[in-house]
Amino acid sequence: MNSMRLGWLCCALVLAGCSTSPSPDEQAKAAPAVPLHYTASNTSNSIAKYIELVGFRITEKGAGHLIVQFAVVNHSEADIGDVKMNVNVGTTAAKPGDPPLISFPAQVSHLGPSELKDVTVEVPTKLRVYELPDWQFLKVDFQITEPAQ
Repeated sequence: MNSMRLGWLCCALVLAGCSTSPSPDEQAKAAPAVPLHYTASNTSNSIAKYIELVGFRITEKGAGHLIVQFAVVNHSEADIGDVKMNVNVGTTAAKPGDPPLISFPAQVSHLGPSELKDVTVEVPTKLRVYELPDWQFLKVDFQITEPAQ
C-alpha cells in the first residue's frame, strides 16, 4: 500500500512540475509586442493627430485579390469630412527600407466628430492571404492625402 501512495505522490509532483507557469520575464520574452492602433506618419497634416486606424483584417476574394477591412476613428470633436489616405501594410520583422507587403489608397466619407467608420478595400496583389503574417505581426503606416493641410 505504501508503494502505491509513493507512486501517486511521485506522479503528482511530476505533473505539478510540468504545469508551472513561466515567470513574468519568460512571458514578456515569448509574447510579441502587439500594436494596438496606428496613427498617421505625416504629422504635418493638422488632422493627423486625431485619426487612428484599428482592427485590420485581411481575407481573400480570390487569387490576386485581397480584401482589407479596418476602422477609421476620429478622436476630435470636429467634423473632418471626407478623408483620403495611402495605407502601407508591412510586417513587424521588416528591416528599415524594406517595401510594404501591400499598399493601397483608402477613403472615408464624411467622418464626423468622435466617429468610427468601417472601411473595406479590395487590393490587387500577387500575394495569397496565407503568405501574409498573422494579424499581430502586421505593421501599418498611413499618410493622409486629403484634406491637405
